[in-house]
Parts: sequence; structure tokens; C-alpha cells
Amino acid sequence: MRTYIDAMNVIGSRPDGWWRDREGAMRRLVEDVRAWADGDVTVVLDAGPDDLIGTVGRVTAIRAPRRGRDAADDEIARLVEPGDRVVTSDATLAARVREQGADVEGAGSFRRRLESGA
Repeated sequence: MRTYIDAMNVIGSRPDGWWRDREGAMRRLVEDVRAWADGDVTVVLDAGPDDLIGTVGRVTAIRAPRRGRDAADDEIARLVEPGDRVVTSDATLAARVREQGADVEGAGSFRRRLESGA
């Protein structure tokens, strides 16, 4: 089982001013996930700095291969397999991946787990 994280959906789940430093928000999320993860996780970004992309430990950060609306969502839907988990609060993406046999966890719930270290 792999967990796929809809990065901008998780980042946007907390209105902490992330939009003033989008790149910094992406860095913080990826670093937090890398410190937290005890399983295979892929963080899917729709943009972001090159140095974030790659695998550290069990966490891989990737950038969607195309730009534009739903680019990261489409990449998650392409990669997900039955039994995987997808972290998103995007209803359309959640429905797509559930149809493929994946479980879905809401972005806010995941963010609280991440911050608590659970």
C-alpha cells in the first residue's frame, strides 16, 4: 500500500498564509512528511522547486508531468492502485480514486495527524 498526497490540497487545508510563500509551503509539507512517514508515500506537486523532487527514505516527491488545472489530480489518478490511500479533500479526485479501489483520507484529518506525529 502506498499513500499519495495531493500536496496543494493539504497545504491549502490550513489558511496560515501559505499563499505568500507557495514554494516555502511546499518545502515544509515535503519535509514534514519525510520526517513523519513510516510507509511508502508519494507527495504529488503541481509545481515546485527541482530540489524537492526525488526520494528520501520512503517518501517520494514528484511533480505532475503537465501544468494546469487538475494536473496533480490526474497524476494521482493515473498512479493509484487498489488498496492505496489518497490524501485529498477534493471531492472529484476522491470519487475517481475510490472507483479504482483506493481509500481516501481528508486533507484536514491528515494534516492533524502529521502535526501530532501520529
